[in-house]
Order: sequence, then C-alpha cells, then structure tokens
Amino acid sequence: MKLHELSPARGSRKNRKRIGRGPGSGHGKTATKGHKGLLARSGGGKGPGFEGGQMPLIRRLPKFGFANPFRTEYAIVNVKSFEKWTGADTVTPQALVDAGLVKRKHLPIKILGTGELKKSLVIQAHKFSKSAEAKIQAAGGRAEVIPGV
Repeated sequence: MKLHELSPARGSRKNRKRIGRGPGSGHGKTATKGHKGLLARSGGGKGPGFEGGQMPLIRRLPKFGFANPFRTEYAIVNVKSFEKWTGADTVTPQALVDAGLVKRKHLPIKILGTGELKKSLVIQAHKFSKSAEAKIQAAGGRAEVIPGV
C-alpha cells in the first residue's frame, strides 16, 4: 500500500447539504425551509437564551455589583522582585518588560511593597504604594514617578 492509495472507509465521509443551489441539487426553491412561517424568514428563529417561554436563566439570576468603565488597571510588581535584579541601577518600565517581570506591557506599572529590598536602586514607575516607596528609600534608593496614566 502506498500513501496515494489511502482513502477513507466507505460511508465514513458524506457530502455537505448545499441548500438553495437550484432545483438540480434537490434542495432548491424553499431551500429545506418549508413554506412561510418564522423559520422560513431571514433572521427567523428563537434568540439565544430563549427557553420556550420559561423565564430565561439570565433574567432569573440576581444582578449585583458595578464595573467602573473608567478604572485604571496597573501591571503590578512587588519590591521583593528587585532583590534578584542584576541589571542597571536605574529600573525603567522597559527594563521590567525585558526582564519578564511585567507581562502586560501596555499597562502602566505600579510598585507594591510586598517583600524586602536591600539594594540601592532608582526605580521609575507610574505609581508606588506608600510602603513600597518607604522600603525603596530605606534601602538608599529612589522612587521616581513617571507621567503617563
């Protein structure tokens, strides 16, 4: 047996039903939709979530909460991440992206104060928590806020 002699088993493959392609196809004229009625119309049929007239699940469930459309989301980096820092003494947002500490590079960066810092680094970010700023300054470094949020 050769590769070009292979074929699927008989009856395992079936041609697609091509509706609305003329009388010769066997599925012309009404194109398997019958005569008139909702299902014969374009866009006809029940909408998504329709449950036969029963109150749909989406309407039965309680609604709560509020999603603020103006919320600013930050890519966060903890102070403990700088303990293994081997790059330059100045830490820029681009350097954080290159080091793999920030995955979502389109977001502004916020530094949080989890962990300890013993290195003296100049860290540039869009925002700092108070504890992060205190830890950076206690280690002899500087926290520089850059505009862009």
